[in-house]
Amino acid sequence: MKVRFLVCSLFLISFLGLKAQENFGAAFNLRTEPTEKINFSETDLAIFYQKKLGAKSKIANTLEYSNLKVNYELNPYNFYADQDKFNQVQNKFEYSSEIAERTNWKLSVIPTANFQSKLDFSEVTVLGSLEIIQQIGSKLSVIAGVGRTSIFGAPKITPIVAFDYNMNEKTDFKIGFPDSKISYSNNDRNKFSLANSFNGNFYHLDKTSSTGNNAEKAVLSKMTSALEYERNVAGNWFLNFKAGYDFNKKYNLLDSNDHKVYDYNTGNGYVLGIGIKYKQ
Repeated sequence: MKVRFLVCSLFLISFLGLKAQENFGAAFNLRTEPTEKINFSETDLAIFYQKKLGAKSKIANTLEYSNLKVNYELNPYNFYADQDKFNQVQNKFEYSSEIAERTNWKLSVIPTANFQSKLDFSEVTVLGSLEIIQQIGSKLSVIAGVGRTSIFGAPKITPIVAFDYNMNEKTDFKIGFPDSKISYSNNDRNKFSLANSFNGNFYHLDKTSSTGNNAEKAVLSKMTSALEYERNVAGNWFLNFKAGYDFNKKYNLLDSNDHKVYDYNTGNGYVLGIGIKYKQ
């Protein structure tokens, strides 16, 4: 009971402290990613708050829960019979501030618990990043930083770099790593985007898992190129659609030292997603 209380406190401390914010948002998303051997489907629910601290600083907090289901129907092996569902509870706290006339910095701290069915304090991992945003001229920004992320599966230190060019009120180009996006809005209600991103995740396996090969962690990684469309359907409500393809998709099992003990060889596949969002 004490362990669960500590875990819940870690994720909710920022959220509860921000309950009277200037901006609020909530989102619900469904995504499917079938491959030649394994089908993945994910459900995601997030709540977002944001507040300005004077004229130069801002804080934001996102509390998110996601559930990943894995269907192995086309794979002939069966030692993963208890690895068909994974859960994640994550809290992302961000602080950004102006440090010079054209220079800003942003810090994010992301405690995350990734597990199968048994949530334990030992499964909490802290991710995060530090970025510097330099404004060059009126339309171009350069972003550089470093983060501890899971974009390649297991948590690792990764660089962050991007060039963000705001061509006009309708078009924006952001080219970099790990995320790139070209966005276009033909009016106030429609937004089209072409995005490319490196993304991944990891999940601690239950001790009762029957892998028989000392696996303690399941990791997934991929590069996704997708066309996205967001539509303001009414007031503060938005619908979004996503269609794309996953390249270099990997699904592996790792031991306690993050050494690979099994490769599912899933192959690449397409991705389809739909979601609804409320924001003010």
